[in-house]
Amino acid sequence: MATGSFLSPPADAAPLAKVKDLGVLRVAVYKDNRPWSWEKKGELIGIDVDLAQLLAKKLGVRADIAQITADEGVEDDLRNAVWKGGLLGFMPADIMLHVPFDRAFMARVDRCAFVAPYYRESFQFAGKRDEIDCDAPPVQWTGRKLAAELDSIPDFYLIGLSGGALARDVTHYPTGAQAVTAMLDGKAAGVLASRAQIEAVLHDRAAADIDRRKMPLPAFASSGWDIGMAVKENSRTLGDAVETIMADAATSGELAALFAAHGVTYVKASAG
Repeated sequence: MATGSFLSPPADAAPLAKVKDLGVLRVAVYKDNRPWSWEKKGELIGIDVDLAQLLAKKLGVRADIAQITADEGVEDDLRNAVWKGGLLGFMPADIMLHVPFDRAFMARVDRCAFVAPYYRESFQFAGKRDEIDCDAPPVQWTGRKLAAELDSIPDFYLIGLSGGALARDVTHYPTGAQAVTAMLDGKAAGVLASRAQIEAVLHDRAAADIDRRKMPLPAFASSGWDIGMAVKENSRTLGDAVETIMADAATSGELAALFAAHGVTYVKASAG
């Protein structure tokens, strides 16, 4: 696997023929986005990293994977990673992974084509079996330490619930995966994070004393969201090829196996 930051002269994102001619598929993934794309002992790993390698292999080319740091919004990320390029000569990628596949959002971004929704994400509450009742009304968690990613939907939910009854109990972490890890390390009794973050960290730690909430959280705004990919608007031939590859991988079970290798249960995107 080749990694880098695409520090070379600006160029348009390549349609399929150009990708094959160059022999390289340039893929942008998010930095510090465990379990999707993150560094472990200096190696870039994760579900999206494996997906990038899968796409490149099926196209018969090499994957050149680079990490981008999340900007103020996804539209900024798409500008930096796909259709324009970022500061310091970051050359646009051919495709970016882990973008929201949402009709209203996609309608606002006319410089990208959104393709291949590949996962349905959602939030979940998990906790130490002997310390917290995951299925209890959240107000009963008062006085127990809770973990959440800073300035995230889980954070806003926990600190705002029941007039702020839980606000003093919430400890914030840079990422959801770090919040889950903190719970396993005994720094919190429970955590609210994405299902993928919870499953992946529990898998990595082989944690067996953790319960996960079985019922929806009361007054929780997010019912889940689809994750897909984006190519530059003039690269629809590449997008079509990626759609076919991902559909075949889902049908064959290859996609589910790829997720399972990271401890995450594959859930088909609603849009798929």
